[in-house]
Amino acid sequence: MSVSDKAGGTPGEGAPASDRAFDYPGYRLYWIARFLLVFAIQVLSVSVGWQIYDQTRDPFLLGLVGLVQFLPAPLLVLVTGSVADRFSRRRIMAACMAVEGACALALLVILHSGTTEVWPVFGVLLVFGVARAFMGPAVQSLLANLVPQSALANAIALNSSSFQFATIAGPVAGGLLYGVSSELAYSTSVFFFIVAGILTLMIPKPEQRTSAQPVSKDAVFAGFRYIRNQPIVLGAISLDMVAVMLGGAIALLPVFARDILEVGPWGLGALRSAVGVGALLMSLWLVNNPVRDHAGLTMFATVGVYGLAIIVFGLSKFIWLSVLALAVMGAADMVSVYIRQTLIQLQTPDDLRGRVSAVNMTFIGASNELGEFRAGSMAAVFGAVPAVVIGGVGALLTAALWARLFPALRQVRTLEQAT
Repeated sequence: MSVSDKAGGTPGEGAPASDRAFDYPGYRLYWIARFLLVFAIQVLSVSVGWQIYDQTRDPFLLGLVGLVQFLPAPLLVLVTGSVADRFSRRRIMAACMAVEGACALALLVILHSGTTEVWPVFGVLLVFGVARAFMGPAVQSLLANLVPQSALANAIALNSSSFQFATIAGPVAGGLLYGVSSELAYSTSVFFFIVAGILTLMIPKPEQRTSAQPVSKDAVFAGFRYIRNQPIVLGAISLDMVAVMLGGAIALLPVFARDILEVGPWGLGALRSAVGVGALLMSLWLVNNPVRDHAGLTMFATVGVYGLAIIVFGLSKFIWLSVLALAVMGAADMVSVYIRQTLIQLQTPDDLRGRVSAVNMTFIGASNELGEFRAGSMAAVFGAVPAVVIGGVGALLTAALWARLFPALRQVRTLEQAT
């Protein structure tokens, strides 16, 4: 059984299983907790960025903020997934939220200490990154324990919409709160972490099939081995990873805003928000209009649209066309992510889901980092426009090549049964 038919709460006594995720009390608590979590992380990230740059005026250190938080995920990938498969995912989430809240509180204390050293901040961010590394697989894996298979696609679409809204509104709120008071910004994130943790503990204990394998090399590497032996899962993960790595246009948006489109800071804000708005609108559409047939072909098609949108953005000389292209890029990527996440959840046994999720999240995170590096290094050699266009062409070719290499993925029809 890949996805449990017994979720964290039911729509009602004697009622048939619903395909609407919000009909399940456990999922409703999970959704609210996850939204508050992402919102708190966004507020904290903006606050830390302002704090470090205000102290140092060194943009290089801003880049390290994200890197320090990301590094624990690949370094601990063999541990974090195994923990999510052996212990209560709900309690892992709550414990990690408590650690993250403590980190936000520690950053507030550092701010009030008056120190000019930045290494304490990065030390706290490293602990924060470790907590995120452990929480990621638990959050992803718990979802399939809270709703039946019939509601899984709807739950993933709802998750995507809340994530996109939080990543759009969170930085805005963080900037406004920090503008009023740095203490208010950090305190708000601490409060949201605490509330999210309490809501997580309130989730009814779901059915979870834990791993009974003794701790061994085979057990630790089981997630990698499972992905390698499952063409649908391997194809979905690798397609998204390679396409995202090639399509790293976001890193070059400041170059396009200043030197190519000549629209200044306001234009940069419009460009940066366009991707998120496109993704949010598409996720809201998917909540009520799920992919019901030809899921595999739809995934390959949307990766192709993703590549075409990147090419249009790279060649555009008009701000309206660039914003539209980025919005289409975000919408296409959302469809791909929605299908990929659903397929992975459906195909993966519950006692392996944590390890597979850890590998998946690490690969996607690494592809984002490598994609930005690819775009920046190519732009330094060939210019920003060729770097973006080449990336878009690469994403297009990847979709065509993967469609031939992974026929099982191409032939997937419905997301209710990935066969």
